[in-house]
Amino acid sequence: MKRRAFLGGAGLVPLSLLMPSNLVQAQNNILSSEMLTLSNYMGAAEIQPLPPEVLEQAKLHVLDTFAAIISGSELLPGQAALRYIKRHGSKGKQTVIASKLSSGAADAAMANGVMGHADETDDSHGRSRSHPGCAVIPASFAVGEELNISGTHFLRAVTLGYDIGTRLLIAMGGPKFSYESHKSSHSIAGIFGAAAAAGCAASLNAQQMRWLLDYTAQQASGIASWGRDTDHIEKAFVFGGMPAKNGVISALLVHSDWNGVNDVFSGADNYFLATAPNADRLQLVEKLGDRFEITQTDIKKWSVGSPIQGPLDAMEIILRKHSFDLSQVTAVRVRLEPSVAKVVDNRDMPDICLQYMVSVMLLDKTASFKAAHDIARMQHPDVLNIRSKIQLIPDPALSQFMPVRVAIVEIELNNGSILTERVDAVRGTPRNPMGRDEVVAKCRDLMDPVLGNKQSKALIEASLSLENLKSLKTISALLKKAG
Repeated sequence: MKRRAFLGGAGLVPLSLLMPSNLVQAQNNILSSEMLTLSNYMGAAEIQPLPPEVLEQAKLHVLDTFAAIISGSELLPGQAALRYIKRHGSKGKQTVIASKLSSGAADAAMANGVMGHADETDDSHGRSRSHPGCAVIPASFAVGEELNISGTHFLRAVTLGYDIGTRLLIAMGGPKFSYESHKSSHSIAGIFGAAAAAGCAASLNAQQMRWLLDYTAQQASGIASWGRDTDHIEKAFVFGGMPAKNGVISALLVHSDWNGVNDVFSGADNYFLATAPNADRLQLVEKLGDRFEITQTDIKKWSVGSPIQGPLDAMEIILRKHSFDLSQVTAVRVRLEPSVAKVVDNRDMPDICLQYMVSVMLLDKTASFKAAHDIARMQHPDVLNIRSKIQLIPDPALSQFMPVRVAIVEIELNNGSILTERVDAVRGTPRNPMGRDEVVAKCRDLMDPVLGNKQSKALIEASLSLENLKSLKTISALLKKAG
């Protein structure tokens, strides 16, 4: 089912029909055709059924994000988020996941967003270079829980958030904008996605959605200095916590009858002029209602940074095809596109250090969540021995395939043979998706140690049948720590 019928006009005068002499006086009473289409789509999302394949992906991404939040609650960023709620959290009844705490909607969304990107477990969207789930899902859940919406309403809100945040970044230039500016594409996509999802959860109409985008533009921030963060705490705030909180604030301001500028993407001093003057506004609505970005978002197989997914896939394939002893390995060469290689080259954090994770893969024949967060193991003699043989090669020839992150792994043995594998479609991407059972297995591995087997199983069952829940609050108790 498509949403074309809901993308039509709303009776306002398009910007292009006004004479230049009238522009100043009419600035807040006119709309570009892109904003008109976008806001109508957003305002109608709550009542539009999702195609079956989109509904399935929405449930899998919700479950995957819940699992990332729950596992992230025991990592340094998660513990920092919980400390903030304990000491300074606002009063409210919204769920702070994987804890016994509650807070107001904005603070609950912030804490859950930080935990959702406490490491590199959460989903990612290549064309926008963003991590939608860790911002979109905490924001829509917090508002949805406060307003007691249904599971179906929640899934539609989540799907809308993925559509809007990613398209905004694609319009700004996608990965090119991210790599060439000093701004954080992850936080910008996150806040617009979170606001759209929270606005849908709050049942905002088309006019209110325009005002919501205005307040979201005023709050959008984030610079790439997060790359210098060594404990992932600032990164978790920039990618998940801050966008989720600010998105909730945008939605609740407008829900409280605030108004604003009708079209923050056009006219004098608009958002694109301030942040990305070469932005292509047409990308905001390109295939809107036909291409659902949640189906274009990766669910990671491995709990590591996105650039390491391909090399680990290649290693797994090599290990499955060939039998050899570690003592036979003389060299391991990993080729990645240069800008991608830079992100994971000898980093201090284990889950975004390619050399460490490749060493672990050779030693353990897998890359577990535990190993990906074992800082002490990075200095183990066995790891250091293997790591000394690993070479990460930035390969400009792979730039032509971007935003697809092609990975080539070569393992050279002491008999002169070279075992090679190239991965063009990482496991968990739309071109090589994981099935429901594989996603569930990943989530059980992340959630069981925190919630216990019984509660994890119940949460998985509830998440995969969200469309049958009359109240989102039904699932709240399953997200909290028992006792």
